[in-house]
Amino acid sequence: MSGTQGTARIVTRRTVVAAAGAAGLGAALVACGGSDSDAPAGSTADKPASGGDGGGAGEILAKTSDIPEGGGKVFADQGVVVTQPAAGEFKAFSSTCTHQGCAVKDVSAGIIHCPCHGSQFSAADGSVKAGPATQPLPAASIKVAGDAITLG
Repeated sequence: MSGTQGTARIVTRRTVVAAAGAAGLGAALVACGGSDSDAPAGSTADKPASGGDGGGAGEILAKTSDIPEGGGKVFADQGVVVTQPAAGEFKAFSSTCTHQGCAVKDVSAGIIHCPCHGSQFSAADGSVKAGPATQPLPAASIKVAGDAITLG
């Protein structure tokens, strides 16, 4: 075996290992990405209500009547989840799970659910209710004026 053949095998092995690692990372990102295609047909939970650019302060997210009491809605394009833990009380948090960065998908019975690994967060304060996440969802800034909920 010549020195060139041995080097070629090492480069080939490195290339294969690097490609496999990149493929694994791509698969992990897809698994934790939370695409809009997972939303039920006709769902507006993951779409901006205003048709805006997806995240500007002051952008109307929803009407207060769109956020169910004890539940909430995820606004994936803006990276927030808006909840109504009690009648007339609206809260907002980052929609990115603190465990591995997956997008949370829904809110029901006072709990924000992450579909990737099962973490659960309080709709009232973003605290962890069930792991594997150990850190709460960071609060996000919203304003409620009349029946409109806006970012900012």
